[in-house]
Amino acid sequence: MGADSQLLQLIQQWGYVLVFLGALLEGETMLLLAGLAAHNGHLALPPIILLAVAGGFLGDLVFFFLGRRYGGRLLARFPSLRRSAARANELFMRHHAPFILANRFLYGLRIAGPVAIGMSALPATRFALINLAGAVLWACVIVGAGYLFGQAVELLLGDARRVEEGLLGGIVLIAALFWAFRWLRRHY
Repeated sequence: MGADSQLLQLIQQWGYVLVFLGALLEGETMLLLAGLAAHNGHLALPPIILLAVAGGFLGDLVFFFLGRRYGGRLLARFPSLRRSAARANELFMRHHAPFILANRFLYGLRIAGPVAIGMSALPATRFALINLAGAVLWACVIVGAGYLFGQAVELLLGDARRVEEGLLGGIVLIAALFWAFRWLRRHY
């Protein structure tokens, strides 16, 4: 069994779990890859979108309640979060609902946004409802972009089935390098 076949087997076995976990955190790369895998028939599109909505919704809800309960301590402990939370709070004060809807699309505010909103007087139920709508929008856009990317590759390369395993492996490698770079940049 080749490395590419093993990769596809891993995607089919763990793909849905990874979609949920990726969406729970900052999962754009994971959702793009899942959309691509759905286009190639390795995962099904509806469960990917549902898991992405669930993970995105729950992740932001957890950060909201962490902000509500421990906001001041979190900001004192993590200076980078404090800077991002200040920016998120400024945007939230000017545009309540649109900011909650768009927060997960704004680079650098994915975690700080819900924490800052949790520190506000906004009722949790209102946040949860708008957050759910934002999670649906986010999941559809990002997974859909991955799916459309798969279609574009197929149009450009003809029968992409012949090269899909190598392409998917390359994308996974690039995504892993990108995540490693971001992690190293944050910690060093």
